[in-house]
Amino acid sequence: MKIAGIGFRAEAPTASLEDALSQTGHAVDAIATAADKADAPQIKELAEILGVPLIAVPLDELKQEITITQSPRVAERYGTGSLAEAAALAAVGENAHLLDRRVTSTDGMATAAIAEGPDA
Repeated sequence: MKIAGIGFRAEAPTASLEDALSQTGHAVDAIATAADKADAPQIKELAEILGVPLIAVPLDELKQEITITQSPRVAERYGTGSLAEAAALAAVGENAHLLDRRVTSTDGMATAAIAEGPDA
């Protein structure tokens, strides 16, 4: 199972999230983001467009994930280096691994990273 972690600015349009995800080059089985962003209309719309579940990752689980990318702004807010990478890893669960470091949308408003587990 491949899960996309998505990070985004509050003012990001759905198109920014789609752009970041498309740059990963992967089809996904679900998308995940921080629990405090999961009610945002653009992430809900992305899940609906893709026809996949949206996983709201509890903030304390994000802090447990070690990420490739390190953003001081994200570290201050979420306690991890990359929201997209941490959300993907946490949503996949035990023995998850990133397929690559996170990518950023063309407009810089959203990020996406893909993680999968050993059974994928």
